[in-house]
Amino acid sequence: MIYLFATNNPNKVKEIKAIFEQAKLSLISLSDLGLFFEPTETGSTFEENAIQKATKTLAFLRENNHGNIAVLSDDSGLCVNAMRGEPGVDSANFMGRDTPYEVRNRHIISQLDKDRAARFVCVIACAFPNGKILTTEGIVHGEIASQPSGSGGFGYDPIFHVPSYGKTMADLTAGEKNAISHRGIALTKMIAQL
Repeated sequence: MIYLFATNNPNKVKEIKAIFEQAKLSLISLSDLGLFFEPTETGSTFEENAIQKATKTLAFLRENNHGNIAVLSDDSGLCVNAMRGEPGVDSANFMGRDTPYEVRNRHIISQLDKDRAARFVCVIACAFPNGKILTTEGIVHGEIASQPSGSGGFGYDPIFHVPSYGKTMADLTAGEKNAISHRGIALTKMIAQL
């Protein structure tokens, strides 16, 4: 079975392909097929959005004569306790989709006082051509750093401090991050099912 990860984010593709290669599974992206597709997310939970993206992308592939591919997608986000779980499901659009993450990260840091607890959540969905759908979830607990740190990773990684490592996600090596990240945990669970 060929698996496609439904994202147009090259950083996410690189991160996920490394995990799939370790498991000896074949993973491609939309760009590998010369395609671009960005389904709308209207769900109120990470799981609803992940399933929507997987099933809509699967339908898009069928329309483009690529029907024998299983589609994986994720929805993930940063949930900050002191911000009542925000940015949460709206992490990608928090403060506007085109707002640089440096601006978003500074804003989040400015909103916090003593309670800096946060978690990254990721739900992976896999939609198969026969209609079967699998989902897995990964959660990593940490705290919001007092200032951004690190050049690895992307998005909110520079402000998410992992106490067990004493570093932010952006300070971790790719291998360290994949081993403990919310996406890495959810993918490991999914690969075990696949």
